[in-house]
Amino acid sequence: MRQVNLGIIGGGTVGGGVFRAIQRNGALMASRLGVSLSIARVAVRDAKKARAVRIPAKLLVTDWHAVVADPAVNLVVELMGGTTTARQVVLAALKLGKPVVTANKALLSAHGEELFKVAQQHGTNLYYEASVAGGIPIIKVLREGLIGNRITRLFGIVNGTCNYILTRMKDEGADFAAVLADAQRLGYAETPPDLDVDGHDAAHKTGILASLAHGFWVNPRHIYTEGIRSITRQDIEFARQLGYTIRLLGCVKTANGVRHKPPHPHRQSAIQVSVYPALIPNSHILANVNGVFNVVLVRGDVVGDTLYYGRGAGKDATASAVLSDLADAALDLKYKSNRRVPPFVPHERDGAVLSIDDVVSRYYVRLSVVDKPGVFAKIAAALARAKIGISSIIQPEGHEGETVPVILMIHDAPNAAMKRALAQIAKLAAIKGEPVMIRVENLE
Repeated sequence: MRQVNLGIIGGGTVGGGVFRAIQRNGALMASRLGVSLSIARVAVRDAKKARAVRIPAKLLVTDWHAVVADPAVNLVVELMGGTTTARQVVLAALKLGKPVVTANKALLSAHGEELFKVAQQHGTNLYYEASVAGGIPIIKVLREGLIGNRITRLFGIVNGTCNYILTRMKDEGADFAAVLADAQRLGYAETPPDLDVDGHDAAHKTGILASLAHGFWVNPRHIYTEGIRSITRQDIEFARQLGYTIRLLGCVKTANGVRHKPPHPHRQSAIQVSVYPALIPNSHILANVNGVFNVVLVRGDVVGDTLYYGRGAGKDATASAVLSDLADAALDLKYKSNRRVPPFVPHERDGAVLSIDDVVSRYYVRLSVVDKPGVFAKIAAALARAKIGISSIIQPEGHEGETVPVILMIHDAPNAAMKRALAQIAKLAAIKGEPVMIRVENLE
């Protein structure tokens, strides 16, 4: 039986999870593949550090170069995280013609285009199933399972920390800060939590999915990203009254309903790639994905809607995805072939990402208003000047002269027009504080 020797870079949570998973199911994989996976070396920062998963000392080294350059190592597994040293590791391995498996979404988001190009130049492959949505096999679905479809819509709840926080805020009527503190205590959120709660982790993952679905590399700087810090329990409750649930949503959509022609009309493809909190109808399945779970909805022009659900993080879910990539890479080495479906396709290489200003949405708007006659007329007039229509209003009963919340549900309008209108409304003397705007996604 052919043996493939693995060099693992990183012995932390994910690295330890992969080591344990191979020890547990390596024989099972060998029986299915006709290839045995052997861990040759594991590079770590501190060989003496206590680890949740015990890795034999004879396998541990502190110099990743020694692992990557070892002639006995056939396949490199990058599980260290970060984008600086990790990039050096992956580039060094690819330039030696060694395939690389990575779980590093930040690395792919920042340097994916370069890494895939180097892999192609040196006749090898970069495998990245574990980079998005943990144990959900969404990369293989987009790359292979739906190869006969044009992807018209992709919606993802791909950050378990934010989903956990928003779920508890809805279920318990709790404040954001209190739930975040609990999430950090339980290990669901990092300290500081910025990467998660400000939407950057979800943007990394959404950009990778968009790139794969549409065949051109999506520059992370072009992804509109908004986190959940501004969501209050008041917004959660008003959304519930209106029949919606608030979730942090990654959105990838083909261009339609934009305010102007796409900014690059000579290009064949223009897509929206965004991450933001959104109101989702309670009747839709995405509104019922709770806690730390992830879900991705993909709509193909042939297959229609397909749904992928599971644990999006954690050592075991991630290890499962890494094992899937190891199987593919081992078979490619066994048969001396690296002919995988390419990540980018010629007919969409010149695609473009729409500016958020050109994206048309429905909106939930919350205003803090001094309750006195004539205020609403001024608000409606500002929206009318921007040619924006109001579909419904909620104004809890208050007392004249006091500040009360006013909730507006807004018809389809371009983002740029909404920003201008809200800027004018914010200047009104009766408006206290910044207006809150959350997009509404009906997922049609």
